[in-house]
Amino acid sequence: MSKALGLFSGGLDSTLAALCLKRQSLDVTAVTFVTPFFGSAKAKKMAQQLDIPLIIENISDIHLDMLKAPRYGYGKNMNPCIDCHAMMFRLAGEIMIERGFDFLFSGEVLGQRPMSQNANALRSVANYSGHPDRILRPLSAKLLPTTPMEQEGLVDRDLLLDIQGRSRKPQEALAREWQLKDFPSSGGGCLLTEIHFSARLRDLFDHQPDCTSNDVELLKIGRQFRLSELSKLTLGRHQKDNEAIRETASAAHIILRTPGLAGPLGLVSGQPTEQDLQVASAIIASYCKGKEQKKVEVLAETPGGEQRFTVTPMPRSEVKALSV
Repeated sequence: MSKALGLFSGGLDSTLAALCLKRQSLDVTAVTFVTPFFGSAKAKKMAQQLDIPLIIENISDIHLDMLKAPRYGYGKNMNPCIDCHAMMFRLAGEIMIERGFDFLFSGEVLGQRPMSQNANALRSVANYSGHPDRILRPLSAKLLPTTPMEQEGLVDRDLLLDIQGRSRKPQEALAREWQLKDFPSSGGGCLLTEIHFSARLRDLFDHQPDCTSNDVELLKIGRQFRLSELSKLTLGRHQKDNEAIRETASAAHIILRTPGLAGPLGLVSGQPTEQDLQVASAIIASYCKGKEQKKVEVLAETPGGEQRFTVTPMPRSEVKALSV
């Protein structure tokens, strides 16, 4: 029995690709990669429904290095889809070799994304992955050149599909025909395709080119303010954000709060000056229960100990100007 390893997000396309091969009685295993921009929740849910093994790999650091300088550039926002897919195939290829799988597959559909899933882009992904002859795209296979896997009889080409284009109706119809339950909606799931998150990420790359995946995690929390060229403020909007700030904070970060007054938690990252901390304190004061007071005390938990600032809450018009 042929052993196939598939890139698996848990989205509709990758789910159908896995099911297409499983219906041929192949031994199908899925692998999902985790970064700050996409997780494994959908993949876990759909792998369980399909009753296939799921390998989960966290590639946050290596993915971030690629994201800072993608060979094929970005899409509409900060999404380097060609480089990302090629990296995933390369990493999956290492697993394929190590664990004895026969080939790789994905849910890519010819023409679904004009820039990253046209014929040239699919070839680029395959070549750049290092495993060009071991990649199968079951959903569009009949529209693509015959692969060695089909020639070798590992896969029956007649049972593969010929889906193309941006419409998801063929996939949705197929999901119903194959009796998929609670099948996932099409598209979405990657923060790099979202315009507002991409703006935050560009700002981070511009000011902290040596940023880490921990810095990226902070972009997903609350409000963001650029204090200076060297530092920024992450501000909680509610208790859940405040808890996330505490969980994400490292020893190098500075935590700000308003003792005795209900309000948000703030985290200053980068290399803040004394003036930056004054500005951050004034922003936090403008969001706490004492925002109408002339002066508010802000406590800073710094790596060197506690520091206190007495500030005037910043007018919201000035706060807005610093928002990222």
